[in-house]
Amino acid sequence: MRKSWRLPVALVTAVVVAQAAVIVMRPRDRGPEPVPVEPRAYFSQEQIDRADDFRGPQRWIFLAQTAIGLGVLVLFVRRPPRRLTDLRRPLVAGAATAAAISVAGLVAHLPLGLVARERAKDVGLVTQDLAGYASDLLKTGAIGAAIAGAGGALFVLGLRKLGNRWWLAGAVVVVAYGAITTYASPVVLDPLFNDFKKLPQGQLRSDVLELAERAGVDAGEVYEIDASRRTTAANAYVAGVGHTKRVVIYDNLIKEFTPEETRLVVAHELGHAHYHDLRNGLIWVAIVAVPGMWALAELTRRLGGDASAGARAVPAVALGIAIVVPVTAMIANQLYRQVEARADAFSLELTDEPETFIGFQKRIALQNVGDVDPPAAYQFVFGTHPTTMQRIGMGEAFEER
Repeated sequence: MRKSWRLPVALVTAVVVAQAAVIVMRPRDRGPEPVPVEPRAYFSQEQIDRADDFRGPQRWIFLAQTAIGLGVLVLFVRRPPRRLTDLRRPLVAGAATAAAISVAGLVAHLPLGLVARERAKDVGLVTQDLAGYASDLLKTGAIGAAIAGAGGALFVLGLRKLGNRWWLAGAVVVVAYGAITTYASPVVLDPLFNDFKKLPQGQLRSDVLELAERAGVDAGEVYEIDASRRTTAANAYVAGVGHTKRVVIYDNLIKEFTPEETRLVVAHELGHAHYHDLRNGLIWVAIVAVPGMWALAELTRRLGGDASAGARAVPAVALGIAIVVPVTAMIANQLYRQVEARADAFSLELTDEPETFIGFQKRIALQNVGDVDPPAAYQFVFGTHPTTMQRIGMGEAFEER
């Protein structure tokens, strides 16, 4: 194959395989088709305008941060940090360069991140003080730099051992990383940022375990997380696999919502466990890993990061990741939205409370200052869940049925 054709063929292959995996793995039992619902049927114009005024600029801030991040990576590619890339030990050079890129990206995002945080604070979403935010930022930066450093060292090792075929081993590393983080994050990373305490014996714990039994799910342990020290947003999730599996409920969900609403949220999360969505997500990654890493390797080489570059290829692969990953993520979001719709349908089947479901979708949108009907293009590219109106439409469809 001529070199000039390798990159477009690799990119097209990665996109086609990712899309095919979405089609093959999409849920077949997503419940009834949502009833079309107008936002004004459930929200006042004032509520809609408040969400638009908040979420619209937040989207632009996010896009600007993305552009700034790409700009930083382009600068690293054009002017690699020679003091790091030319260190005597190649693996150390790769690790140091990757860690520096990670830190530089975090610092470049910080000014607009602070603007976004202040805007969220103005609408009552942020409760954490600046000291707590700074502490979390330092932890995030340290963890990100450590992970990036390990990735940079492995990348240079792959270049030295496999040359331009490093991407074959890279695909294995990607899948292994996904599996390890899925298993270990609940017990290694998450406790660095929040306090978890076992939900005490009582009605809520009994409800969760009863729902899990009816769902055919081993819930593991049930925890309450102190989310309210950062945000007023409410949620719950199921994390981990095997011995690390757990149901985690935000403390503000417990305190500010009714037991029936909390049961619905937990039932939704149990739906993910019932259908093994974490495992299926790893399967999707495994399917996409080889063509995706091939595309990344060809793009990296086009950017000047071939086997002869050594640690100087690290900025090129970082820029390649920043291009390839969002493309595959956009494709994956199609699957995520369908998986979330299936979990909604599961919660409705399990609880048989469509009226409570509809009321909760309205309350949570107002509590989280959510855009109930975001722009279609933005939803297609970045949306990981159905919109609020689609979810309310799902509740109405169940109510009619």
